[in-house]
Amino acid sequence: MKMIRSKELWLSTYLVIIGCIQFVQAQKRDVNHKEYHVSGHGNDANIGSITKPFKTIAAGAKVAMPGDIITVHAGVYREQVAPPRGGSSENERIWYRAAKGDKVEWKGSEVIKGWQKLGSSIWMVKIPNGFFGAFNPYTDTLHGDWLEKGKWCHTGEVYLNGNQLTETNQFNRLDSAHANSPLWFCKVDETHTTIWANFFAVNPNEQLTEINVRQAVFYPSKPGINYIGVKGFVMSHAASPWAPPTAEQIGLIGTHWSKGWIIENNEISYSKCTGITLGKYGDEWDNKSESVEGFIKTTERAYKNGWNKAQVGSHLVRNNHISHCGQAGIAGSLGAIFSTISGNTITKISKQQLFWGYELAGIKLHGAVDVEISKNHIYDTEGGIWLDWMAQGTRVTKNFLHDNRVQDFSLEVNHGPVLVDNNLFLSPQLAQVRLSQGVAFVHNMIAWDLWKTDNIDARETPFLKPHSTEIAGFRNNPCGDTRFYNNIFVGRTQLSPYNESILPVQMEGNVYLGDSKPAKQELQPIIKPDYNPGVELEEKHDGWYLTINLENPWAKEEKQLLITSKKLGNAIIPQQPFTDRSGNAITIDTDFSNVKRNKTKPSAGPFEIKRSGRLQFKVW
Repeated sequence: MKMIRSKELWLSTYLVIIGCIQFVQAQKRDVNHKEYHVSGHGNDANIGSITKPFKTIAAGAKVAMPGDIITVHAGVYREQVAPPRGGSSENERIWYRAAKGDKVEWKGSEVIKGWQKLGSSIWMVKIPNGFFGAFNPYTDTLHGDWLEKGKWCHTGEVYLNGNQLTETNQFNRLDSAHANSPLWFCKVDETHTTIWANFFAVNPNEQLTEINVRQAVFYPSKPGINYIGVKGFVMSHAASPWAPPTAEQIGLIGTHWSKGWIIENNEISYSKCTGITLGKYGDEWDNKSESVEGFIKTTERAYKNGWNKAQVGSHLVRNNHISHCGQAGIAGSLGAIFSTISGNTITKISKQQLFWGYELAGIKLHGAVDVEISKNHIYDTEGGIWLDWMAQGTRVTKNFLHDNRVQDFSLEVNHGPVLVDNNLFLSPQLAQVRLSQGVAFVHNMIAWDLWKTDNIDARETPFLKPHSTEIAGFRNNPCGDTRFYNNIFVGRTQLSPYNESILPVQMEGNVYLGDSKPAKQELQPIIKPDYNPGVELEEKHDGWYLTINLENPWAKEEKQLLITSKKLGNAIIPQQPFTDRSGNAITIDTDFSNVKRNKTKPSAGPFEIKRSGRLQFKVW
């Protein structure tokens, strides 16, 4: 007995000693961590302290080590930063952050003076080509796979007092009285870049006139710069290129095939193509792979470059405001795996419509493996959320989409499982969803109709092993293996295209209002052709509000059940259940506003309602 107590005492003492050593080591690491300061009044020859700050963010990036913080103080910083290193883990991240309460503008543009007046409103400026260094956005035109229109457009832009002018490829259009916005035109010779612009009645030399100079604002020059945080900046004016899934995807800010970034609480705007990229590396096959076979080869090459959870993805992109980008708010081919995109506002995407291709959306992801897209507000874009190829283990939940010009939602040739729940899809456009399988629509409010396509898409697309990037097989894309549970259709949705599905479908507990109609497979649908939901959206000083007519219950017709992983079953082609990223079962027991659902008889649609009538919900 004494021997046992001695062993227990020895073990206790040993654990205390180890704990003390670990505490001291942790304290030592914390002491070694540094906070560098950057100020427009600083000097890059300084040590980066609060009293002797650096002048540029790049100077901070040059010296920061894992665990360090670079704090940038109020001002305008015109530079492109390629961080030379990242952090070493989630707990040893390198942070780039705006000082609390300061407005820190980080721009890829430069102010241009010396404009000469040529007529009543047309001005010209001549800039030596050496001003641009190795990259001149006015010789760089858009190009790449799946770009169909506007290849004459340059990645450069002209801004007057923060507003983007519109490029024209015809000099004689500059003085067009019918132009909706001021126009600009450029020409580059051996020595100079010349820009002409119609500033209407404004003298550009007396205003803030800027032009794109840099391709990005914050983007590593090589892959594998992991565990970086970027927080609180106002970031704008990047001459970013077209970003197809088969090429390196450079955005105003981008992760460049790295792992574990946090991008949060930033205002990101006026990137020529894309605001945030979570995309792939570049290689000699960039923009030479525009085909099904080409993208599959791209995926195969990605394995050789570390396409797995240990090396790529697991990013957190949250609470950013992204606007005025020509292609996408957030894009990522293969590099967004295991990431979370949450709480972002994405708006005014592809507003100018000078160029067009098959990669335009608020969020456009290829290979969205175990990605969560939640609580985002996406409106006034070319398209809302577009998940293309190999979305598996993906959840799209509690998002608010409206007033999108082409679509709210697109699922293109995915085998699932993909769970789409508690969303507000309020744009009455066509949704491309029929030719993805293993999909569950649960508790959504839907105004869109189905994009009518053939009953099968012959493209052989991969499906993966559970919660992995490893390909398990290939399969074409037949219509079906889709579930619609407890949704409210408030527009003109016709689910009849599912009548002849090749794979089985499950539809139950849905409510069809107005012109919406069920498919023949629906079990006891609730159909109210004379019921007017009276959907109204209003932006007030404190947020967005939805007002709508709803009934609780819909007479005695409601047959909704609480939806769980067990109810959803397995996605047929990959033979995988609808679970969370850790493989745990899901119960959809909260609504859009995080209100607990009635466990025995939940309300249809995204809101758990307690009474009937004209109801108002704050949705953003």
